[in-house]
Amino acid sequence: MSDGPTYGFDTLQIHAGARPDPATGARQTPIYQSTAYVFRDADHAAALFNLQEVGYIYSRLTNPTVAVLQERLATLEGGVGAVCCSSGHAAQIMALFPLMGPGKNVVASTRLYGGTVTQFSQTIKRFGWSAKFVDFDDLDALRDAIDDDTRAVFCESVANPGGYVTDVRAVADVADAAGLPLIVDNTSATPYLCQPISQGATLVVHSTTKYLTGNGTVTGGCIVDSGKFDWSASDKFPSLSAPEPAYHGLKFHETFGNLAFTFHGIAIGLRDLGMTMNPQAAHYTLMGIETLSLRMQRHVENAVKVATWLENDPRVDYVTYAGLPSSPYADRAKRCYPKGTGGLFTVALKGGYDACVKFVDSLEIFSHVANLGDTRSLVIHSASTTHRQLTPEQQQAAGAGPNVVRISIGIEDADDLIRDLDQALAKACG
Repeated sequence: MSDGPTYGFDTLQIHAGARPDPATGARQTPIYQSTAYVFRDADHAAALFNLQEVGYIYSRLTNPTVAVLQERLATLEGGVGAVCCSSGHAAQIMALFPLMGPGKNVVASTRLYGGTVTQFSQTIKRFGWSAKFVDFDDLDALRDAIDDDTRAVFCESVANPGGYVTDVRAVADVADAAGLPLIVDNTSATPYLCQPISQGATLVVHSTTKYLTGNGTVTGGCIVDSGKFDWSASDKFPSLSAPEPAYHGLKFHETFGNLAFTFHGIAIGLRDLGMTMNPQAAHYTLMGIETLSLRMQRHVENAVKVATWLENDPRVDYVTYAGLPSSPYADRAKRCYPKGTGGLFTVALKGGYDACVKFVDSLEIFSHVANLGDTRSLVIHSASTTHRQLTPEQQQAAGAGPNVVRISIGIEDADDLIRDLDQALAKACG
């Protein structure tokens, strides 16, 4: 799109990054199912490999279909660039990769998806990295957790599974004061409900598998670069500020300015880690994003109605949805997430673990799957599945205790969803 008028979100989610195919005039972005791309001549090939010219070399690095998705997500999030990859977990590793090193740590919120807690507490140790987990409601504890070896701060905007909402601006202020980048996982909120970069985030990561695609067909991830962090302000980020041996001493920040992180993600991250998004996945996600705002509006509308009904049911102990007036985060939600807090929350049943299992097994419209953000309503008992690897203390901190069920509200008829929940609760709780 041109640099003329400022377009609204609904327009950008359809048009950003996309142009009619110059060869055929095809209006929908084609699936460029090609491994490699022909160079004009030897000089052109050399320029591409030296990062002196932008273009397509090999689809592990760059692909025209994926490039459209990258530009669209960067635009919707208010960033300068983006790198797409194979999954949300890949995006988290890709985001940390240029920042970390042996002996370095990331300070992360206790309210994270269970798989992320496992990745940060266990898997990254194999790289010599470590993570400190802190309650981000306690900003003093966050400040105290940051030390000389900390290289990033990490949180989710709307946390999975409990729907907890983070005050991104407050956390960003702490990270800024420490000279550190803030990485925000915006999967559950999407850029329609929250744009973390506008609230001070340095990088935004997504599992594009979820709401962005919205139809449960493909996995994918993305890192959006704000372009606002000064990687050369200290010696903490040599991958971006110091000479890169693989490119004859090129300094990414000096050479590429506010696109340093994006170029590093492609030229080093995708080159060496190989966490590539395939073009068909990018195509499905692009089609999903075209209706993102419409779907998110319906997700929120349905979630408010269903969560309100559940909260008033005597078989339910509590509901964690921040969109409820009773939520301890209601004021924060209104201030930071004025369009709503998404379609994800948990419900605690008075019958405990056994009631949760029977409840999940008794639902008919809701699908029992390890996913969220689909057009379909989804349910899972996190303590026995997605958060099973965590200790009981970690499960409780993440909002995934044994008496808790995670619900992802879809875009069906809300009254049908309530009837389904009612009959399942009757079977589970008597």
